[in-house]
Amino acid sequence: MFTGIVEELGEVTAVEHLDDAARFTLRGPLVTEGARHGDSIAVNGVCLTVVGTADGAFTADVMAETLKRSSLGALAPGARVNLERPTAVGGRLGGHIVQGHVDGVGTILARTPSEHWETVEIGLPGTLARYVVEKGSITVDGVSLTVVDAGEDRFTVSLIPTTLALTTLGVKQPGDPVNLEVDVIAKYVEKLLGARAGTGETPR
Repeated sequence: MFTGIVEELGEVTAVEHLDDAARFTLRGPLVTEGARHGDSIAVNGVCLTVVGTADGAFTADVMAETLKRSSLGALAPGARVNLERPTAVGGRLGGHIVQGHVDGVGTILARTPSEHWETVEIGLPGTLARYVVEKGSITVDGVSLTVVDAGEDRFTVSLIPTTLALTTLGVKQPGDPVNLEVDVIAKYVEKLLGARAGTGETPR
């Protein structure tokens, strides 16, 4: 499990395209410190498994399903990426519960700078709109954010200077894709209420 608090702004150093997958090499000296084969690292909000480490970098295999459902397939050498290690049991939950399972790809629609922060408008697939609520949590490229306004096909977030400086959201421009993960609690609530509706049981 992750919390959406980015630890390091890493870089893609190599991409090997395979028939039904891809192998990425990513530089991240902080997140690779002590990392071993089989460990997990979130890359732009996607939970990947470490298959090797060397000189402050790690490699990870990305299957076709992940490439299709996320924006990782668009990454090329030189691209910056948000990196986060799983949270330790008993550690602080600085953001919110993040699984590293992307629900869909959104698009940066607009950026509006203010004196001390910046408002970013993001388009999202219609199938995810019901999970996005005002003042609720959402993960954008692995960053835990609070929704400011929510619409049927878009939402806005406000980014503080630290987020702008230390994550890829500081440089993403209109038209750029971003990975979205909605609050998993909302999905469980929907399923449980749907099951009760089917049995005629009154939710409590």
